[in-house]
Amino acid sequence: MKDILQKLSTYNIFNYLVPGIVFVALLRKFTSFDLIVDELFIGAFLYYFIGLVISRIGSLIIEPILRKSGIVKFSEYSKFISASKKDERIELFSEINNMYRTFISMLLILIIAVTYENIGFLITLNETLKSIIGLSFLALLFLLSYKKQTEYINKRINANNDGE
Repeated sequence: MKDILQKLSTYNIFNYLVPGIVFVALLRKFTSFDLIVDELFIGAFLYYFIGLVISRIGSLIIEPILRKSGIVKFSEYSKFISASKKDERIELFSEINNMYRTFISMLLILIIAVTYENIGFLITLNETLKSIIGLSFLALLFLLSYKKQTEYINKRINANNDGE
């Protein structure tokens, strides 16, 4: 377990593991949902996965909403690559920026969970249907994440090959 934690980057810790742990703790505090796991090893992976899902929701849903609303504006990716080569702190600031986006996502998901718990009786779905909806959402979320990551890799390749 110690070896695994040592191999995690700060990005993985602050954008996946910490939000996952905080989410599970706050979910338990504000709702009757309890995702806390007693076994440390399984808990670490579960919290990491929950944080990863929260981060992907932030990346695929929250970020586009913030961009379209004009609340945030991004520079051209090629400029980001070029500037990052000159100023290594830009990568750190980008990492911090993503952490804030993940926490925004986490808090909005908590609001949805609290709301669902309080008005969930209005929607009666059996457990199988809830599972199918949840798993379908996760599959779609990771499909869109894969697409976005592939586009990111292509942009990075193109930005690095523009001068050739």
